Amino acid sequence: MISCARRMHPTFKTIALIGRYADPTVADAMLALAIHGLDRGVRVLVDEDVTLPFAAGIERLPEDALPREAELLVAVGGDGTLLYAARLAEGRDVPLLGINRGKLGFLADISATEMQERFDDVLDGRYSRDLRHRLQARLLNPGQPERRALALNDVVLQKRETGRMLDFESSIDGHFVNAHGGDGLVIATSTGSTAYALSCGGPIVAPALDALVLAPVCPHTLSDRPIVVSRLSTIEIRLLAHAPVRAEVTCDGVVVGELSPEGRLVVEPTDSVVTLLHPPGYDYYRILRSKLHWGRGARLGHPDP
Repeated sequence: MISCARRMHPTFKTIALIGRYADPTVADAMLALAIHGLDRGVRVLVDEDVTLPFAAGIERLPEDALPREAELLVAVGGDGTLLYAARLAEGRDVPLLGINRGKLGFLADISATEMQERFDDVLDGRYSRDLRHRLQARLLNPGQPERRALALNDVVLQKRETGRMLDFESSIDGHFVNAHGGDGLVIATSTGSTAYALSCGGPIVAPALDALVLAPVCPHTLSDRPIVVSRLSTIEIRLLAHAPVRAEVTCDGVVVGELSPEGRLVVEPTDSVVTLLHPPGYDYYRILRSKLHWGRGARLGHPDP
């Protein structure tokens, strides 16, 4: 749920910058934001391993210390950078702000052209808070320790070998749903509905909806279609015994482990949330129009309203 941006929220005195600085556009943005923050009297933190020539006064700390020290994490890059920052902040009630220097930017929604202006808005308390729920994935293989991971975007079951089909079955809240054949399955939050699930033909789900999308990856049968279920559902995936193909589980693109033929993948709700901050004027549907080239502006040449 997004809180109202018209009232003032708490301001920030300590921020941490996170970005893949090997990209020159990201490096330039991080350097500019660092200097701008210092000029405003803000304490600016960065990972001690970052080799950029930051100005004197920028504090370098171990990366895992940044969420403990900072009141705000500023992710500079694409949505992948923001997901990385979200993993870094697990267990910490620290909000995230995304500066888009990547390709799409559904999550990192502040453009380079308005970066400093919107950065000032947020530092001064002019922003809305957007709470996004995570999923929990549990990988249960006999004779092995249970593996757990959280996902803001999606949990993905995918085959490891090319040229072979993955056979598996799914159940929701204890009810058998389907036997699948294909390259895998994406279980996406409403936040992740615009990520991998979208490329698999899944629907776009408004972030405020408590929903999950189950989208088959390259299904063998045309009738195996994406479905939308409650966020509170528990989803279980098992490989079919006659299928020797190896399967891997990832959460937000990070490998959790391999699912054995006798194992289970359980995806379930969790109370863990990520708090995204948006500056004034944030409009989810305008972002969709911009990124997906929707609307009269793209079709008839009129400017986007």
